[in-house]
Amino acid sequence: MLIGNELAGLTAGIDALYRKTPRSDGFLDKEGLIPVAMAKVEPAPLRDYIEAREKLEALATRNAGEAETQLRHDYVAEMIDSLLALVTTFEEKPISFADRVARQIRVKTQLVPDAELDVYRQTIREKLDELGYAGGSLTDDFNRWEAQARVPKEAVLAELKGLIREGRERVSASMYPFAHEWMEPEGVTAVPFSAYCDYPTRKVLLNLDFPYTRFSLKHLATHEVFPGHLVHMNLRERAVAEGKMPLDGAQVVTSSASSALFEGIADNGMFFLDWVVGPEDELGVALQRLRSAMRCNAAWMMHAQGMSLDEIVPIVADKALQDPVTARSRLAFLNHNLRAPFVFAYYGGDMAVHDVWKAVTPDERQAFWSFLYDHMHTPATLKKYWSQR
Repeated sequence: MLIGNELAGLTAGIDALYRKTPRSDGFLDKEGLIPVAMAKVEPAPLRDYIEAREKLEALATRNAGEAETQLRHDYVAEMIDSLLALVTTFEEKPISFADRVARQIRVKTQLVPDAELDVYRQTIREKLDELGYAGGSLTDDFNRWEAQARVPKEAVLAELKGLIREGRERVSASMYPFAHEWMEPEGVTAVPFSAYCDYPTRKVLLNLDFPYTRFSLKHLATHEVFPGHLVHMNLRERAVAEGKMPLDGAQVVTSSASSALFEGIADNGMFFLDWVVGPEDELGVALQRLRSAMRCNAAWMMHAQGMSLDEIVPIVADKALQDPVTARSRLAFLNHNLRAPFVFAYYGGDMAVHDVWKAVTPDERQAFWSFLYDHMHTPATLKKYWSQR
């Protein structure tokens, strides 16, 4: 556990350095590098980022000989490299956006190709036809479906609450006993997210500036709460407290090697619960992935290709079946330096987890969830060590 304890202390120390630099009082800046800590971690005293780099490199050398398992070795090595990339960013030294995505988020994705996007668009077309929305262009038929599928603004919080309740029942019936936990939906406005799992207060903050369908609320219920972030963080909190997981497992670290699996577990929540039911849900999954992929492409166009938001918005709106105003509002966080690569954690993490999940047989599910939730992972360690189990 010693390596994990030192990694946690160093990460907390880097977070403390990051917070010392004056920034805005906006939501994302207040989060810092560690938005949630499920256990008390004493930050390593660091004079500056030079010392942070030296200590990370020294820990990487020790990890080679002291890691408890090969999985832990590989995870810690990737995590340290992601922190080194973050330190370079915080020092404002040259580092390409491609390197930030590859080293921090640990995914290969850069621009999601049109062929991949077209698969999602074709699924949406097929499901619209099944639902009786046919005869027009994809955009026109989709807009007609979405208009009738939207939940009235005044009913959104109640609908989300009911879906969270059903998610808890499904988790307790098939995955883990979680009847003791709850997150209360609370409406917010003028924030840079659609929903946010405020784990310490046990609240789901829902942005009431955005429209929602029943599917999108179901996605948020499973992503933020059951069996997503609430379940994942609660299991990690308990495992660390019981000495079953190293201390670094108690930290949620933004734009790091842990990010893709943190978001990927959450994005697969409906699949874990066998809760993708009928053509509306199948349409919703394809739409969610299409828009997630397009947010990656928007980030790449902005930070790797130097395109402006004014140039990007029409492209995203057209390909992701969104109106330009909504598309622009959903991309506002891309200018945040720490968060810029983080968008790749959603699509990359979704794909990484789902690629493994789709080969898991029903009788392997409990073993898979234990492997997934009880260990810290990157896309590479999940794929490699589940196949070698």
